[in-house]
Amino acid sequence: MTTDVHLPDSMPVLSRGRHRNPRKGACFMEMASYLAGERWSDHPGCTHPLLASLARLVNDHTSDTGRQRLAELIPSVIGLTSDDVRWDALIALRAAETALPVVSAEMQNAMAVSVLSGNRLLAGLDGRPPDTLRPSSRGALLRAPLAARWAHRFTYDVSVSRRMYQRHGAPRTVEFAVQGIARACIPDADETLRGLLAGAIDDVTATQPATAVTHSAVRAW
Repeated sequence: MTTDVHLPDSMPVLSRGRHRNPRKGACFMEMASYLAGERWSDHPGCTHPLLASLARLVNDHTSDTGRQRLAELIPSVIGLTSDDVRWDALIALRAAETALPVVSAEMQNAMAVSVLSGNRLLAGLDGRPPDTLRPSSRGALLRAPLAARWAHRFTYDVSVSRRMYQRHGAPRTVEFAVQGIARACIPDADETLRGLLAGAIDDVTATQPATAVTHSAVRAW
């Protein structure tokens, strides 16, 4: 499958928030909608809803200087969509794992619960024991042992509803994770947020057949 990417005559600078048209600027997902040939929108149909939400949040919580480095990721989200709940779990897990070791102490418990919930959902979908953890989750929990201990007690014997996870759990995890990283006392929050978005894109891309995207012009931009 090939996704054609169309470039406007002049490229707007990425900036925070929504914009009425390209002349007013663009956020990450508005530029994706334009390049995909869709109606100008920050909620285009070409990208998975939770991945698009993550992209909007990262765009808005990145500094004006660091935001321009996000542009090279835009072609990667075009045509990247699915209704598989695994995608929601993978995106939310990437967000929680990235945030857990660096966010403030009062947010770590929530991020640890999100890590365990996402793993429990994936384990149920794959027919594995519910306490199975993927290596990246185990590593994140080891870096926040007190939160991990609390989350294990809190989630003991708790089932995860796919519908509620998709509608509420995963979106809230992504929102709180990005906000927590942006406020964290770390050397480069911009780079951490960019790495989170790039990692989430890689995670869901790995679950689908290879997709050829023509974006040499966007790389030049």
